[in-house]
Amino acid sequence: MKQTLALLFPLLLLHACSNESLDDIQRNEDSGIAGASRGVNSLFPANEEILTLRQPPNPDRNAYFGDLHVHTAYSFDAYVFGTVNTPDDAYRYARGQALHHPSGFDVQLQQPMDFYAVTDHAMLLGLVKEAADTSSEFSRYDITKPLHNINDPGNMTTYSLPGRGKAFASFLPAVLDGLLDGSIDRQMVDTVTKSAWRDTIRAANDAYVPGTFTTFAGFEYTSSSDDQGNLHRNVIFRDSDRLPAMPFSRLNSLNPEGLWQWMDGLRARGVESLAIPHNSNGSNGQMFKLTDWAGDPFDDDYSTQRMRNEPLVEIAQIKGTSDTHPLLSKNDEWANFEITPYRVATKLYSEPNGSYVRDAYLRGLQIQAGGVMNPYKFGLIGSTDTHDAASSIDEETFFSKAGMLDGTAELRGSIPASFLTGTIVKFADPGLVTEVDGKDYMASSSFEYWSASGLAGVWAEENTRDSIYRAFRRKETFATSGPRIKVRFFAGYDFAPPVLENPQLTSIAYKRGVTMGSDLPASGERAPAFIVWAAADPAGTALQRVQIIKGYLDDGAHQERVYDVACADNMAVDPASGRCPDNGSGVNLRDCSTTRPAPAPAN
Repeated sequence: MKQTLALLFPLLLLHACSNESLDDIQRNEDSGIAGASRGVNSLFPANEEILTLRQPPNPDRNAYFGDLHVHTAYSFDAYVFGTVNTPDDAYRYARGQALHHPSGFDVQLQQPMDFYAVTDHAMLLGLVKEAADTSSEFSRYDITKPLHNINDPGNMTTYSLPGRGKAFASFLPAVLDGLLDGSIDRQMVDTVTKSAWRDTIRAANDAYVPGTFTTFAGFEYTSSSDDQGNLHRNVIFRDSDRLPAMPFSRLNSLNPEGLWQWMDGLRARGVESLAIPHNSNGSNGQMFKLTDWAGDPFDDDYSTQRMRNEPLVEIAQIKGTSDTHPLLSKNDEWANFEITPYRVATKLYSEPNGSYVRDAYLRGLQIQAGGVMNPYKFGLIGSTDTHDAASSIDEETFFSKAGMLDGTAELRGSIPASFLTGTIVKFADPGLVTEVDGKDYMASSSFEYWSASGLAGVWAEENTRDSIYRAFRRKETFATSGPRIKVRFFAGYDFAPPVLENPQLTSIAYKRGVTMGSDLPASGERAPAFIVWAAADPAGTALQRVQIIKGYLDDGAHQERVYDVACADNMAVDPASGRCPDNGSGVNLRDCSTTRPAPAPAN
């Protein structure tokens, strides 16, 4: 017998807890940023006027696009990768200005972001930068010597890529051991962290221009399971006028439940935030388990706390999609879209079960069917996880995310290494090169699986912290793999086909139905109706189709069905298959060009 629990969502094709005291941080005057210049990766000239445009407030809500996962020089790994860009630089880039990449070229967005959040790693925040600064007290420790002056202009070529990796590989465990055994002054490290955190908040406040550009203070919590399963979260604060003196890191607790307790403690004191899991695809099945950290079954208290603190999940980013996997969605021919098969920062296989969001949705239904509240009713966003301070969201100008490590096609393994590069790197570290058909390719990580991605989309009344954060909370959000595709989804019992022709369609849909991210209560035997609306990126490729994917339980078994609901070129859905006819559109995998024999509608 089929159970009546179901989920539907639209798919566009293309240990101990720390209670830190609150620190009153002075709010700075809002200021705009001007003076964009053309970068070498730009497809269009920079437009000065667009930086000052303000989309008027809209009670029916506007679509805004941003990135909630951005690292700068304060992140321990980013600084080793050669990134010296600051949070201020990151926000200037998001506003449309060119930014210098560690590999020696300039990068620039084709179109400014609507919102942006710098989320540097809370653990060792600012510490590698401090180690490199030979005038700092921390740099006097012997363990910091391999990092001294590592990013000074004269040393950028002296420190080879293998050399940077080895320097960092020795530093990280040494500093963690030193903090545990007391040989490194914890108070000194905390002072560095607090200073970097204050500067991060200050930069967000300086760059915030209500109505035009929104910034959020945030950080990344970087925990992992014993088997290297990624359990990372980005924490985003609603406001930034009164925040904790230090962010919460894995040094406080490896258990994400400890992070939620810390967030709940702050919330009780008026400090509101949310956490966003990311790269569940590399969690080796640990992100969406059926038990808690201690291995106990979920109960309502666990589910309530998790959903209170984690209403969203990042589903698309440079290190692969976390939507679904071919082994989990066997009826979806596009389930293999931008899959990275490894655990994060390794080449170890990542178990798909428990690692992907669509599977988590079905697990949530399973938990709910067992009488426990569903802990997996996430809204969706995309973001980049850039470690260059600059989002790389366009395939034609892709510069990836790891600074000097992957700033060229050769280093990413997209093209064979040159004879010189391949020979030098093989000599320095043979493990960084692999041979395919007699040609050497870089293989230092899973760079060859990475892609330009992604963006967070929200529907909000205006471009302000309050309005956009409320959109996060009600989960009226969506994810794209980079293009600024807009999608809306409503469900209700009082929709009839004529409403689609009404100029007040959006207002009616809000009044008569519920939006994406909401619950639609059952209404006896009445079947709900859905309104799905999508628009292509005006600067991108036309949409080929819109799909709705239904997940449900059938006698306790996970089931999924894909429905095509709108087709390009005004073609009708085949009633027998429920799918769009092939209109001949496609992608040339040799040069990534698109083929479209007939014009397709924009929405």
